Amino acid sequence: MLELSFNDPEKLVTVTHALSTRSRIDILQLLNANKLNIIEIAEALNLPVSTVANHIKVLEAAHLIHTEMLPASRGAMKVCSRNYDDIHIALDRVSSFPARETNVYEVQMPIGHYSDCEVEPTCGMASTEEMILKEDDPASFYHPKHIDAQIIWLAKGYLEYLLPMDIPQGATIEALELSMEICSEVATYNNDWPSDISVWVNGTEIGMWTSPGDLGDRRGKLNPAWWSDGSTQYGILKKWRVDSNKTMLNKEKISDVSLSDLHLEDKPKLRLRIGIHPDARHQGGMNLFGHEFGDYEQNIIMQVRYTMNAGDKHVRYAK
Repeated sequence: MLELSFNDPEKLVTVTHALSTRSRIDILQLLNANKLNIIEIAEALNLPVSTVANHIKVLEAAHLIHTEMLPASRGAMKVCSRNYDDIHIALDRVSSFPARETNVYEVQMPIGHYSDCEVEPTCGMASTEEMILKEDDPASFYHPKHIDAQIIWLAKGYLEYLLPMDIPQGATIEALELSMEICSEVATYNNDWPSDISVWVNGTEIGMWTSPGDLGDRRGKLNPAWWSDGSTQYGILKKWRVDSNKTMLNKEKISDVSLSDLHLEDKPKLRLRIGIHPDARHQGGMNLFGHEFGDYEQNIIMQVRYTMNAGDKHVRYAK
């Protein structure tokens, strides 16, 4: 949450100015669930790219969005994401809360960098160059070459990742967000092949999503030319968000699991598991996509939103 008050009038003016134009509001709405580049935003809003670029500068200056330069087919492109889901403006002259700043600590974990796994065929993985090791051989998942994977598939089991929790001592965690491109798994593909895919954090299942199928009716936007048209092509970008009261999936509540259940402050790492629960109704496997496969140029992304008192000398900005 971004908190504003008369305690910091310059920040209040900067943010309210950024929110004073309908086009900038529309941009923030577009970034509700997905990261988008400037060209994609311009096409969605039917605006000139130059106009969108100017709006992005205003939103950046107000710290309402975060941008990063990512490699593209020609040079690089600026990709935008939203920093806040809530803004609180206190209009009493003396704020009822201490001045606090919401910070975002982000880790992008390549999908091949898992620390543990348990898989059953069909299973395999590929890099942008070739298939990695032998297909449908679970033992291959323990070979060092797995770090190069840009797409991983398995019919049953899970992948587990260790992500660093390098946030300042004394920070108050407001929310944990995890996003990834994912879909079901079947031999070749089948758009009507449901699968119950669960996410666990530090051993606690935060929520399950039923993927509609193993998606292959068109080519994935990022897939290399050698990848077969008859194979899985793309996934759906999903974002799990845990706050002090609940867990949401793409803005909809899916469980009562809260931050207190995850004990994030107790450890220097977060243990993330993605897979199919043995008791799941739809045992449809999963495909997990890296930043060079599927439709979205991203790895697994973890964002930790936290606050500290503005007067704390140990505040460290992690982004």
